[in-house]
Amino acid sequence: MANELFTPINRKVGDLLTDVKNGRIGLPDLQRPFVWKDNKVRELLDSMLKGYPIGFVMLWESPADFANKKQIGNNDKDWQEARDLVIDGQQRLTALLAAIKGVQVKDSNYKERYIKIAFNPIKREFEVWSQAYERSTEWISSISEVFAAKDNNTVSRLRRNYIKLLNEKRVKDGLEAVNDDEEMMIEDNINELLNLSDYVLPTLEIKAIANEEEVADIFVRVNSGGQKLTEKNFIETLLAVYDNDLHMRINQFCKDSRIPKDGTSYNHIIEVDPVHIIRTTVGLAFKRARLRYAYMLLRGKDLNTRKSSVETQQENLEKFRNALETVMNLNHWHAFMNIEAEAGYLKSSLISSDNAVIFSYMLYLIGKTEYKVQPVELKRIMQKWVFMANIRGFYTDSPESTVERQLADLRVVKTADEFIAYLDAEIKNQFTEDYFSVTLLNNLVTSSTTSPIWYGYVAALNVLNYPMLFSTTPTSKYFVVGAHGTKSSIDIHHIFPKHYLTLQGYEEDRDRNQIANYTYLDYSTNIDISDNPPVDYVEAYRKRLGEDGYKTACAQNALPENFEMLNYPDFLVERRKLMAQLIRKAYNKLSE
Repeated sequence: MANELFTPINRKVGDLLTDVKNGRIGLPDLQRPFVWKDNKVRELLDSMLKGYPIGFVMLWESPADFANKKQIGNNDKDWQEARDLVIDGQQRLTALLAAIKGVQVKDSNYKERYIKIAFNPIKREFEVWSQAYERSTEWISSISEVFAAKDNNTVSRLRRNYIKLLNEKRVKDGLEAVNDDEEMMIEDNINELLNLSDYVLPTLEIKAIANEEEVADIFVRVNSGGQKLTEKNFIETLLAVYDNDLHMRINQFCKDSRIPKDGTSYNHIIEVDPVHIIRTTVGLAFKRARLRYAYMLLRGKDLNTRKSSVETQQENLEKFRNALETVMNLNHWHAFMNIEAEAGYLKSSLISSDNAVIFSYMLYLIGKTEYKVQPVELKRIMQKWVFMANIRGFYTDSPESTVERQLADLRVVKTADEFIAYLDAEIKNQFTEDYFSVTLLNNLVTSSTTSPIWYGYVAALNVLNYPMLFSTTPTSKYFVVGAHGTKSSIDIHHIFPKHYLTLQGYEEDRDRNQIANYTYLDYSTNIDISDNPPVDYVEAYRKRLGEDGYKTACAQNALPENFEMLNYPDFLVERRKLMAQLIRKAYNKLSE
């Protein structure tokens, strides 16, 4: 066919890995955290050894319209630019490169590590490396040693040494030495292992003339898993090719952003992904929110004329670089993380949407760098914004459309005062009187502890610095990372215990697990209360805290007066009202 956009071919695994190492194939995944578990890598190799299919690889011929393409990775490469970009199969190729070639990958904290898969030439089995396999004479501790021996023409020496050590161990244990049949089996199995380099992996090579939409369509049509090739795939791949230095710096920032400026403690509010940084940068530089604009810009497209050119691509990259400097300024980043914390969102376990963090960070940077809002004023308005955006799920439904509208609105905003007024108006449109008196009460009718409303209630406790129920320690202290060991020192407790409610005829979890029936308790208090009904445990804490102290504790934790005497449905109704009032009180405090 004259217009055919792809070529299906069969490529040997060994050839693919060689091309990745020499730079002919661009594999950006090598610079990102590797998400597969080591056991999945073991299963991949086992499938190959058994002759099972492991999927396919999709390559996209690198567009030849620009002359500044770079090789991917830090190692010396024969190819100064990638000819093919990996669109699908990145994790598979990364896994094979790590296990077979001994190339290091990055873990979730961007620390480099090896993936070592052990092989038993007698049993013809793979296992994830451990000290036990390292010590065992029956196991070759890492298959990369075998493939390295092949490259060095020392496989025979490796096999002889393996049999020698195995025999020594057998003699020591009073067992018979390796016989001829076993030697032949060992040789055959090692050869079978090495033949994995010849494993044929179906490869779809898409031609350079194909555009992003066509590549995505091909991907969807041939991918049996029904996956969707997203803009994220294109952006990270293109960025790695057109400006690999920026790509590497973005990944480095994802690592550094988790550690506050002076290395005092870890930031556990959000684990930054490259796409978060790209989103923020495109928003700051081009006032665009949709990711598809990012890869258009990186390929040199003028969004007005829709035409591509080298000049436009260079201009766009320069704008991107300049904005990226601002986005990746660790002082900016950690100052904003402090705003998140002071709005009550102290930990990732209280964040229901990463978008709420990232798009709020973008607004913070716009206010700081473009409108030159005074730090005190910017901090005040952004605390309110963060509180509202998280509780209302502001960036949950169609977040790109929401931000596109915001950025369009901001194009007519000229001064710092106008910027603050705009955000204030947006907040007030969300936090209306009807919201606090009607909508919020309705939203509190839920059993989901992953609900933005539950997180908002806990954030409100943190903002108000209220102590945990039956405790003098502020709830916020229990969310401070590093203050306690790995065992959680707080538990979510049912105010009306589940067992008690079951006896009262409430058999459905959705009834017993209403968030209005929840409160945080420290671990010891939770154990102390156990399954006792409120009327029993309340008396003990009344005596311990005194009447005034007890009333204060209830008020600060949204508990109705004499709640232990209420029937369960009435308790839920009354507590929801108090929870809503407490959230409103926290908002008012942030507004002071």
